[in-house]
Amino acid sequence: MAMQKKILIAFAAAAALCVGAATAIAQPFMPTGGLSSQPVGHYEFCQRTAQECGPTRQAKPVELTRELWARIVEINNVVNTSVTPRTDAEMWGVEEYWSYPVNGYGDCEDYVLEKRKRLIQAGVPESNLLITVVRQPNGDGHAVLTINTHLGDFILDNLEPLILSWNETEYRFLKRQSPSHAGRWVAVEDGRDVLVGSVRGR
Repeated sequence: MAMQKKILIAFAAAAALCVGAATAIAQPFMPTGGLSSQPVGHYEFCQRTAQECGPTRQAKPVELTRELWARIVEINNVVNTSVTPRTDAEMWGVEEYWSYPVNGYGDCEDYVLEKRKRLIQAGVPESNLLITVVRQPNGDGHAVLTINTHLGDFILDNLEPLILSWNETEYRFLKRQSPSHAGRWVAVEDGRDVLVGSVRGR
């Protein structure tokens, strides 16, 4: 019962973003520009798993129902708590190697790939689930998953237990997958004034 209450509260908070509430945040959809470079780790991942990196049927933003929000929260929590952070250097002996979690270990891209796979299996169109590269306030690169909904773009992150609107985060957004082709990337035109400092909850 407590979990159901938390899910309903979270859904209500998400819905408030686009209904003119006092706490609503402007520009709920992430602005994107032209084609950008594909991350090397994702390029190599696509060479190994070409079936996951081709053209996609671009869908309209998915309707964020209470049921879907509950499923998103569940998948985000399950993956975040079942995978233990471990760097690619520790796992593979190289700086970048994108893969699904192995034996319960993975780095940020591995969390993203696993969440994306599970949400596709749950019925979310592939074109609404976009791997996104950001820069943390400390300057480090990081990967998160963007889910494009009719209420805006939300971020699933292994460093943050809450699912936030993209512009509630303190990241600088750099680029993300194209919704029309999983192997192509587009620039994010992030014009926000992002404060430098520790991301909350870290």
